[in-house]
Amino acid sequence: MGLDAGAIKNGLDAIAANDSRIFRALELAGYPEPRLRPRGYATLLRTIVGQQVSVAAAASVWRKLEAHLGEEVAPDRLLASEFDELRACGLSRQKQGYARSLCELVVSGALDLENLSADDEEVIVDLTRIKGIGRWSAEVYLLFAEGRPDIWPAGDLAVQAGLHKLLELETRPSEKETRALAEEWRPHRGAAAIFTWHVYNNPAL
Repeated sequence: MGLDAGAIKNGLDAIAANDSRIFRALELAGYPEPRLRPRGYATLLRTIVGQQVSVAAAASVWRKLEAHLGEEVAPDRLLASEFDELRACGLSRQKQGYARSLCELVVSGALDLENLSADDEEVIVDLTRIKGIGRWSAEVYLLFAEGRPDIWPAGDLAVQAGLHKLLELETRPSEKETRALAEEWRPHRGAAAIFTWHVYNNPAL
């Protein structure tokens, strides 16, 4: 599972001990709630299902997939499904391609989600072999499902906007600037990322 409340608090406290801006923001906004996701194939499939659609629409597609494939939404059953069966569940041609890419890697054993490398960058390379899973999706999976403590999704617009607000910058930082600004927060950048999302919509700051 992802970073729990204790891990987030410990990470932010460690950063705040050396960064008065984070200390002040924590006093005003408080600690963020954890964002936990189950480890494994189903969470990545949900990521694909949820791309570019509303939360309600994604939930509807998932319910139809469960009805068609069973509660486990087993990858071998998805691979055995016809195009029209998956389309009836709400999966477009493109998303079916992404879902099949994930399922093929899992079923073949080419992607073992229970035994991922300890090296974050190696895992990101592995996960982005899945069609439709880019760096951001891989980083979010590592943060919320694997609980990796030093993941920093610098390409996320809300992270950039939260950092803009948190550090009182003149403009929203670019991805490169966002990456550089967080270097001093290693090895707790995962907690910092969750805090930037928390700060982004927080009226206290």
